[in-house]
Amino acid sequence: MEYSHSDAEMIKQPIGYWSWAAYDAVVSRTRGALAELGATQPQWWVLAQLGRAEGPRSRADVSAVLRGYLDTGQEALDAEIDATVGRGWVTESAGGQVDLTPEGRAFFDRLAARQDELWAERHAGISDDEYLTTMKVLQRFIRNTGGRAWHH
Repeated sequence: MEYSHSDAEMIKQPIGYWSWAAYDAVVSRTRGALAELGATQPQWWVLAQLGRAEGPRSRADVSAVLRGYLDTGQEALDAEIDATVGRGWVTESAGGQVDLTPEGRAFFDRLAARQDELWAERHAGISDDEYLTTMKVLQRFIRNTGGRAWHH
């Protein structure tokens, strides 16, 4: 790969710009790939929370976990959960328990396979050690600037 700057120039580059550019590229690619299959990224999050669970979960529990994802906000998140129910991917009991339908399970499996492909695409040419260092450095930037990051 040909980099944008020499090493000496690269260390003077603004982290804010490059972290934003990475975010924009990754999120845009992910959302586009999911849209090709007919889902939004928040719908994928809902299906993933249910698809990886051992059984039904409360709507409140799923919401609590997802609330921190990319500043989605509760109102938008509720609408996305409602959309998964409306599309027939998720059932919701009168008590607020949500779970995948058989159609939802099949769709989750398709989306999960696409996410695996995207992971491989993003990580091409990047070792686990490089990725680990990147994640630790980004978390240090967040801490050093008084920011807050949350992910399960």
